[in-house]
Amino acid sequence: MTSQKTPPIRSHSRSRRRTKWAVPMALIVLSLIPVIAGAARLTELTGGANVTPQNARFFASPIPVLTHIVTVTVYSLLGAFQFAPTLRHASPPRRGRQSWHQMAGRILVPAGLLAGLSGLWMSLFYALPEGDGEALLVLRLIFGSAMVASIIMGLFAIRRRDYATHGAWMTRAYAIALGAGTQAFVFLAWMLVVGPTDETTRAVLMGASWVINLAVAEYFIRRRRASHKFRWEPRVTRRRRELSGT
Repeated sequence: MTSQKTPPIRSHSRSRRRTKWAVPMALIVLSLIPVIAGAARLTELTGGANVTPQNARFFASPIPVLTHIVTVTVYSLLGAFQFAPTLRHASPPRRGRQSWHQMAGRILVPAGLLAGLSGLWMSLFYALPEGDGEALLVLRLIFGSAMVASIIMGLFAIRRRDYATHGAWMTRAYAIALGAGTQAFVFLAWMLVVGPTDETTRAVLMGASWVINLAVAEYFIRRRRASHKFRWEPRVTRRRRELSGT
């Protein structure tokens, strides 16, 4: 009498489910760094903390920084779930109802624009804190403007129903928004290996962090496009291309 082993279908399904959620969970972890820092600043501003040279600019004009903290928190955490294939590729809703991706997008677009614009306002009108220089100010203006422009380009693309271009621009905007999370890891690595930073090094490391995020974003954008092209390529055409070696 022989016994047949049932293939581990359930365990394989669970493994695939975990893999699909790996990217959103990693993004949430990366988002927690600026979110926690923002929560600490929010507590400071609303809890009656003492005014110091480091926080005087925030007490003098609290609305921009409060707007930035709230919108960045929403944009970072909610935006991570837009990268979950289970939610992004869910079945189309019934007529008159929106999908998760659409509903979240209607919150993320204004949140992202307010986060970017409030960040630009603070860069232009707040006094530079100690350790920041004009080089870092220029970088903040460049990447902040790029974030706002990316969201606007994403909006134009979705109005044309160009979903691939829409996803690419929104991915770039989100990558820039998570720059603060990457900067924390880059600064920690630098301080452990090299030591304290000066004004120039600080600007270089922060700029490099934004570039790292955008490079990773571009990698996934190209990978997604290649996967989509392969999925929709006719089987006969694909076979001919494989045989020709191109």
